[in-house]
Amino acid sequence: MRFLLLFLAAAAQTPQGETLAVVLGTPITREAVEARAKGDLARLRQMDYEARRQALDALIADELLKKEAARRTLSVEALVEAEVVAKTAPVTAAEVDTQFAAMRARLGQRPEAEGRKLVEQNLAQQRRAERRAAYLKELRTKAGVRTSLEPPRFAVDAGDAPSKGPKSAPVTIVEFADFECPFCGRVAPTLKQVVDTYGDKVRLVFRDYPLPNHSKAPKASEAAACAGDQGQFWEMYDKLFAAGARLEEVDLKRHAIDLKLDSASFYECLDSGRKAADIARSVDAGQQLGISGTPAFYINGRLLSGAQPFERFAEIIDEELARVGKP
Repeated sequence: MRFLLLFLAAAAQTPQGETLAVVLGTPITREAVEARAKGDLARLRQMDYEARRQALDALIADELLKKEAARRTLSVEALVEAEVVAKTAPVTAAEVDTQFAAMRARLGQRPEAEGRKLVEQNLAQQRRAERRAAYLKELRTKAGVRTSLEPPRFAVDAGDAPSKGPKSAPVTIVEFADFECPFCGRVAPTLKQVVDTYGDKVRLVFRDYPLPNHSKAPKASEAAACAGDQGQFWEMYDKLFAAGARLEEVDLKRHAIDLKLDSASFYECLDSGRKAADIARSVDAGQQLGISGTPAFYINGRLLSGAQPFERFAEIIDEELARVGKP
């Protein structure tokens, strides 16, 4: 018992070995607790950063608008009216028609006139927010604003996952995605634009993260991995993310025929389920990072969540290239 007490006292002096509980003589350490809660803690780190970043951006915006208004002898309200409201392009009837058609099912039983009015208001609000963001970006650039709030960086194991671009690239993007996820398919052309734009400065890595509510996604992931055995992972990736792609097993085999893969080898690989363990390991890696939805991207370890536009990828990539001295 004395030896155990001395051991626990020594362990408690080091953070990793700190004992948080003892169960029938067995110590439970802080390290073990953090390993069990790793995904939740990762989400909390990201949420903490995003809350601070939003507050910092709001304070910067307030200060920039106040100083610019004073320079032009205007009130902040008058400045916003002149630079944001007056310079926001009006929403056209054609734009309302297109958006209304896309949202018709989600508008429920609202009368058409009311639905169109709501769509128009949403588009106008979105356009005004975009103009405000663009104007604030102009002011930030002009003022030379620099920030020192560092985003959290997560250690993401790329392993031997499929990739594009050199391993020596200064920026690595690890994508966690689900082949049944419509948002993952929507961002696929954006990723192609990223690769085409940045060339060998960027390496793109794909990791599977089929969501529990997408029953066809795990087998689609296996199909991509089986195609990868024949050197055509990215070709199958494009097939699976193509608009309206079907993901039943018969469709997966049809995709293999379209790609002129060795059908016998592909069918054996898919039917055997031997890629399922690899997919499960990829999912586990994503869970350890706290991923709760797809797509999720880690750009040099920095999380970018959702089907973001090219400009958002470019913003982070440019920051990372500047950080390593390769703009």
